[in-house]
Amino acid sequence: MAEMDLSAIKAANVVDARGSACPGPLLEAKKGIGKVKVGEILEILSNDSATKNDIPVWANKVGHEPLGHLEADGYDRIFVRRNK
Repeated sequence: MAEMDLSAIKAANVVDARGSACPGPLLEAKKGIGKVKVGEILEILSNDSATKNDIPVWANKVGHEPLGHLEADGYDRIFVRRNK
């Protein structure tokens, strides 16, 4: 699969979990993924440094596709494609 330009992604839903500590961003992602259709992308915003590692582990475990993350001004933008 070719590498995706994450900065060009238009997410179907954006979860803003900035200011929330672990496990808050993961719980928000779990709620947010239910609001996007299969094949669409969820974007999670978080300033908890563990989130960029936790979200891909969770996504792989439950059958979604972690697309990667971008660093923004003091937070991370994490992208997940819903697969089921």
